[in-house]
Amino acid sequence: MNFERLSGILLHPTSLPAAGGIGDFGPAAYEFLDFLAAARQGLWQVLPLGPLGAGGSPYSSTSAFAGNPLLISLHRLAERGWIDAARLAALPPPGARVDYTQVRSSKLPLLFEAADNFLGGRDGGHRSRFERFCREQAGWLDDAALFGALRRRHNLVSWNRWPAELARRQPAALDQARRELAAEIDRTRVLQFAFYEQWRALRRACAQRGIRILGDLAIFVNYDSADVWTHPDLFKLDAALEPEVVAGVPPDAFSASGQRWGNPVYRWDVLKARGYDWWVERMRWACRACDIIRLDHFRGFEKYWEIPAAEPTAVHGRWVAGPGDDLFQVLGQGLGELPFIAEDLGFITPEVHALRRRLNIPGMRVMQFGFGDPGAHIYLPHKFEPNTVVYTGTHDNDTLVGWWKTGATDGERRAVRAYFGEPADGIHWAFIRAAAASVAELCVVPMQDVLGLDGSARMNVPSRSEGNWSWRLSPEALTPELAQKLADLATASDRIPSVREVPQRRRGETEEEPAA
Repeated sequence: MNFERLSGILLHPTSLPAAGGIGDFGPAAYEFLDFLAAARQGLWQVLPLGPLGAGGSPYSSTSAFAGNPLLISLHRLAERGWIDAARLAALPPPGARVDYTQVRSSKLPLLFEAADNFLGGRDGGHRSRFERFCREQAGWLDDAALFGALRRRHNLVSWNRWPAELARRQPAALDQARRELAAEIDRTRVLQFAFYEQWRALRRACAQRGIRILGDLAIFVNYDSADVWTHPDLFKLDAALEPEVVAGVPPDAFSASGQRWGNPVYRWDVLKARGYDWWVERMRWACRACDIIRLDHFRGFEKYWEIPAAEPTAVHGRWVAGPGDDLFQVLGQGLGELPFIAEDLGFITPEVHALRRRLNIPGMRVMQFGFGDPGAHIYLPHKFEPNTVVYTGTHDNDTLVGWWKTGATDGERRAVRAYFGEPADGIHWAFIRAAAASVAELCVVPMQDVLGLDGSARMNVPSRSEGNWSWRLSPEALTPELAQKLADLATASDRIPSVREVPQRRRGETEEEPAA
């Protein structure tokens, strides 16, 4: 798919400066949209939006369909009468880094209280839409809500450690659990309804400002997830419901032992026999939630690295053929034009490039990678093709300023100076200008690079198990002067977003009702 020439900013909603210890879909999100519009930016890239598993990572989710309830704005729930505004007074103010333990202990009880109030009659006139949401999304919602309730009952231990009758989904045991946990299941449904109502309202506000949402979809899912518990037949599990093999990547120049991610691997033959039904529904839901989808680890659709589950590292694995063109043909038949971009970083074979080109999916180029040996020059603008998405860095990179100060080699610094000269306003602006001026159709810059922040603002260090995903934007950072500087660059590089027609609300719809 070919995209309009646009530029945008990568900022996960958890990083927004909202009260409550974590960013959310409330007023700070709309202030950020106003900044993007003033800056003439046409893209807002987010990371996966699902409920968090271990470590606070958005790539470690307990459901491929559900939303993260911590992103729900209590402020907006209070505006709609679901909870008294006075109950929110004790929430932490904006500004601090995200402490997920603290946020869960302070925000989740208030979200549950709001959900109980909704179920008790303080629904703000949303009851009929809630019931429709439950009917339309029952295919994933019912199992995800039951999974979450059971997981909390069993102190968050993995589902394979639950009583056997629940782990193996025996109908009588599930029926009993639904009866015993009915109130908690209903509460979970309400929070999912609130999440998607607020997210759709935010997307509508984006469209009104000419901004597209660029979402992110991981190829694999967590073992401890509603998806694997509900559909064990779709994954390579043994008779004890444990993974036979897990996903990862082999050893390379960055890691002598490779990366053992631990995600279960799909039974692609079973999925193919079923017409890839689970993937079609997953992609349909993703395309409803976002305008463009970044496919994380795209190379896994061509071949993926399969590791015996007993192996402690990724060294002793093997390459196994993925679904290739077949999956995307079925997705195209079911969903129409596919608004995908491919995360094709790292060791990519000619076969992966060929698959991406056959599907007309843009690839990624990360400029921070481009200043090593000459083979890395594919990440520099003079090597780009138009059907490309250029990044100064990603959520896994150090910030440009952090890399420049402590990560770049002397040779890389010489190459940067030779390529850009000595910019008066910082090395980050040299990268940003070159990215915007390139032929790449889409240009995305992490917010930390726009602000010229050092490595203390890094979002994620892949090899580190703690302290990631916690950076937050300062409320004072989004100045009119910065917006104007970005707007001037977008204008000079022909990246002004076009105005899209926004469907009018039907009679009786409220702000949070998505137009049909």
